Amino acid sequence: MKKSILFQGRSIVYQASGNGPALVLLHGFLESKAIWDSFTEILQKQFTVIAIDLPGHGESQIVESKHSMQLMADAVKAVLRNENISKAVLTGHSMGGYVALQFAVENETMLNGLVLFHSHANADTDEARENRHRTIDIVNQNRASFIFHFIPDLFDQNHVSEYTAEITRLQGIAALMMPDAIIAALAGMRDRVGQQHYMLQSKIPVLSILGKQDSRMPYKQLIPQALIPSHSEILLLENVGHMGFIEAADKTLWALQHFAARCFKG
Repeated sequence: MKKSILFQGRSIVYQASGNGPALVLLHGFLESKAIWDSFTEILQKQFTVIAIDLPGHGESQIVESKHSMQLMADAVKAVLRNENISKAVLTGHSMGGYVALQFAVENETMLNGLVLFHSHANADTDEARENRHRTIDIVNQNRASFIFHFIPDLFDQNHVSEYTAEITRLQGIAALMMPDAIIAALAGMRDRVGQQHYMLQSKIPVLSILGKQDSRMPYKQLIPQALIPSHSEILLLENVGHMGFIEAADKTLWALQHFAARCFKG
C-alpha cells in the first residue's frame, strides 16, 4: 500500500507491504523505492517491508536545498514512527547506505541489523568532494545528458549490454527528478561525515554486499572496513558492479532475506 507523511512540511512517500518483522529498504542516488519492487514481492511474504522514497527522489518532495544524511535519516525515522515500528532491519543501497548508517548511529536500539548494499562508512575524500562540485555543474548545464551517461557506468562494464532494459528503466526513474533534487542529494553526500567510529562500536549484525567489478566502490578498499563490526557478514559477488540488486538479483535477495531472518531470531 502506498502511503505518505508530512515531514518538515513536505510529502515523503513510501510503500508498506506484508506482515511480520519490519525490513526497511532505502534506495540510492537517482533511484526510488521502485528499485525494490521485485524484492518486495518475495520479502512481503515473511516481513513487513517498508520501501521509502528519500527526499527529492521518486514521489517524495524536495525538503531543503541540501539533503544531508541527517535530514534523510530523520525522514526515515518519521516514516517508522508513522508505522509504529520500534525494531527493524535497515537496508541501504549506495547513498541509502550512507543514510542507513546515519540512522544507525543515532537509533541503534531500533535496529536488529544493518545491510550496506554497495555502500560504506567513509566520508568523501577531497578529490571526491571536488568531483561532486563538478557533477553539480554538469547537472546545472545538462541534467538529461548526465543521467543518460551516469546510469550505465554503475554496471559491470563487461556485461553492461545485458542490462539494456534495466538501464532504460533506471534512466526513466532518474529523469523524473528535478535538477534541484539531484543537486540537493549531491551536496548532502559531498558534506557527509564518516561513520567509521560507528563500525568499530556497532553491536548489531552488519551485512556488506560488494561487487568485484564495482568501479565506484572498489571492494579491496572496503573489505577491511566491512570486517570491523563485531558481527560482520560479507557477500562478495563476481561479475557485479554497483547494482547487485539487478546484476545478481537472486543471490542478493536470498542473502538479504536470510540475514534479516537471522537478525530477528537472534
